[in-house]
Amino acid sequence: MLGGLLTLAAMAISDVLISRSVGSWRGLIFIVLTGTSCGLMTGLPEFLLPELPAIPVLVFKVSLGPLCGALALTYLGLWLGVAAEDPVVHYTIVWGSTLMVIAAVFLAVLSLGYSAHDAAGLMVVTAAISCVAVLLSTLASVRAALLGDRLARWMVLACLFLALMIAGLYGHALRPGALGLPLQILTAVSTVSYFLIVTSLSIRRGRMNRRLERLAGLAQGVDPATGLPKGSILLSKVDDAFWRSARMNTQCAVICLHLRNLYELGEVAGHHVDQQILAALTARVRRAVGFRSVVGLYHPRCFVVVVSSIKHPKLVLRTVSRLRYLMAKPLGVVGMDEGHHTFSPRFSIGIVMVTASSADPAAVIDEAERMALASDLGPLDQPPSESH
Repeated sequence: MLGGLLTLAAMAISDVLISRSVGSWRGLIFIVLTGTSCGLMTGLPEFLLPELPAIPVLVFKVSLGPLCGALALTYLGLWLGVAAEDPVVHYTIVWGSTLMVIAAVFLAVLSLGYSAHDAAGLMVVTAAISCVAVLLSTLASVRAALLGDRLARWMVLACLFLALMIAGLYGHALRPGALGLPLQILTAVSTVSYFLIVTSLSIRRGRMNRRLERLAGLAQGVDPATGLPKGSILLSKVDDAFWRSARMNTQCAVICLHLRNLYELGEVAGHHVDQQILAALTARVRRAVGFRSVVGLYHPRCFVVVVSSIKHPKLVLRTVSRLRYLMAKPLGVVGMDEGHHTFSPRFSIGIVMVTASSADPAAVIDEAERMALASDLGPLDQPPSESH
């Protein structure tokens, strides 16, 4: 159980360092606080450090449980979106989490007057408050599932694992050694399962929300049809790639792929096929260059690929070869008349090699696009331009 929680905590920390989003910080806080509470209830700190003061440990034991319950309720309300869709559940979660925070503070203050041997009553009260949090979470998830939220049914399963986890941990804390090995294994499996399900559901709901924002045109700096960065967001990503390459004393390649006949088929099949074409070509570009390179849309007919930290120039030529191979294949689209049409991409490529972090991203992309416009599909070993 400890290994699983530490692994999840390490993943949450890496997510914070990479994405630096509010959601990643929420996940880290939840895993750290709830994981710490689970570790305290197992008695591991007292086992590893027998000289540890008993009163501070007792304060954390009786207060972290209700605090984690309040945190779990709050995050569940955000995940379900009850503030806008279900006022009854929203106010229940708000008042429930508020009362749990008050109870946590009260229990923390009250525990200062108890000794570790006389704290069984406080632990029972803490267990009861945590069970209320589980009950409220389960009811909210069941209600959301009944009202049509497909992901909520998996949250109900997570609440079941949460109930098993709390029962096992508090049972072990109240009567150490009373649980047999099968119940201890069940508690550990339930704990890890709860965290895994909640984490995966949070990631999936986050992806759904970002996709809806993109399709609704609310995501600034992102093309709604392809999900690729554009404008200032693209330029900032390109600038970061320049900086990384300069820091590693390597080159950075900016590849512009200009699609010459994007709007050609729209005159016959309807202009909505342009979005189908861009979405399909975006997938081809990403498949050709992988997930470490920056891919963006300078404008609807110009894809931008930035390959950073290049130690061997042949890597650029291989990337361009894959791009040309995948992009040249015809693709099928559906017109406004529900008829099927074939689009054969005609494109040209311009490449600029960058060796300095102070290069202007917009100027480099403009230079690569001018090279693409000035050339047809030339030989694969065409030398790229140098930019300093």
